[in-house]
Formats: sequence, structure tokens, C-alpha cells
Amino acid sequence: MSLINDDLQQLLLHYCEPENELLQQIDRETNLKVLMPRMLSGHYQGRVLSFLSKMVAPKRILEIGTFTGYATLCLAEGLTPDGILYTLDINLELEDMVRSNFEKSAFNDKIKYILGDANETMQELDEVFDIVFIDADKKNNGAYYDLIFERVRPGGIIIVDNVLWSGKVLQDKQDKDTRNITGFNDKIAADERVEKLILPVRDGLFVIRKK
Repeated sequence: MSLINDDLQQLLLHYCEPENELLQQIDRETNLKVLMPRMLSGHYQGRVLSFLSKMVAPKRILEIGTFTGYATLCLAEGLTPDGILYTLDINLELEDMVRSNFEKSAFNDKIKYILGDANETMQELDEVFDIVFIDADKKNNGAYYDLIFERVRPGGIIIVDNVLWSGKVLQDKQDKDTRNITGFNDKIAADERVEKLILPVRDGLFVIRKK
């Protein structure tokens, strides 16, 4: 999924903050026990998410797509003392692993882990968010964006993962999944309510700031 070669990736890791022991453990266990471990954000992207969160100092974060909780914990590093992070996922099979990972962290009391269809569960949250991280089923990126937009404060940011789709967005002939990604990217590019840029981090992070 990374758009840069292994040698340069190792150089980037050398010059960024290290993973803590818990994040290293989550990475190892995910790769050993979970299907499609490449969905995990990983060290470098995790540090990018942590950095953005610390810059915003959010009171409220919404994450759509928990997986094994790696990115969740990275985003939680920037929470204010009274901050809360809501993370939504539909995969019941990973629940025990995820809850165990959160319980081992310093942020367990700040994380609200909610299982169910995100299209429904997010509408039950009566909050205004400073950061939203969308990293779930890609075909619904646009729907999630529309559902949550009015509940992001002015100046808040929405981060969307996998928007470069392993470079497939460059292809003239695109499969259905790639067309969905390209369609979403075009939607954001045309949205005058936001400032936006794509960071070429792993598989592409769209960082979108609400005006």
C-alpha cells in the first residue's frame, strides 16, 4: 500500500517518533491473528495521525472504522483532559481483541467503542466533533462525509484514508472500487466549504479542513 520504497520508508521511520510498547504489540498481534493486517495504520501513519490530533487538541473525535484499535490510540494522544473519542465498527469478531487493547492503554476511559452499522450509530451521537477519521468501507466514504459534515465545528478536520488506492486512481480504466475512490476525491475537490490536501502517506490521507 505504501507509495514509497522500503529504504525511504525506513528513513522516515528513523526520523519520526517511536511507537510505544502497546502499539508495537497491537501491530504484531494484528499481523499474526487478523485477516488483512495491512488495514492497520502502522507506525508512520500512526505518528501522522497523532501529530494532527495534538495540533488540533480535540475535545471530541469520531473514528469510523476501528479495526484493531491502532489508529484509535494514536488519535487519542491529542485529546484534551476532558476529551472523548467515539470509534464505530461493525466487526463483532474483533471486539474482544479491541477492548483488550483499549484496556491496556492510558485512554480507556476516554474511548467509547460502539459496534453496529456506522450509518445508524453515528446519528445517535449528540456531539460536535473537532476531528473525524474515516477509515471504513470505502464505498460509503461520501455517505459518511455527508452525514457527519454539519457536526464538525468550523476549523475542524476530516481525515479520510486510502484515497490513492495503491496508485490505481491514476489508471484510465478503473474498476468499481477505484471509481468510488476517484468519485469521492472529486467530490471533495469540488466542495468549496472546505480546504483540502492529500498527504501521500501510505495509501493516501485526505486532510479536509472545514472553513
